[in-house]
Amino acid sequence: MSSDANDLTINYEEDGTLIVKELDKEILSKGAWTTILFRYQEFNRGKGEYGPEKYSIRRYQKRSGQYLPKSKFNISSAAQAKKIVETLSRWLEEE
Repeated sequence: MSSDANDLTINYEEDGTLIVKELDKEILSKGAWTTILFRYQEFNRGKGEYGPEKYSIRRYQKRSGQYLPKSKFNISSAAQAKKIVETLSRWLEEE
């Protein structure tokens, strides 16, 4: 793991192939508990190409100077992401 939140990534490689490719990230909160929103693609071995964009919200806890993964929520499609954005926007407008 990393000691700097900016260095955290969801890139994942297996046998020389990048299986999870991080496209972007936004650090939503920093501190002892850090929350990061990632935009990524997964490699489809059958097709030999990357699939559609997906999104993941991940929480890390800093212990002994290192960030450790604690929880995650994967947003599996653009439609689901849009629904989350629409709902949060509506709720925030109600305040």
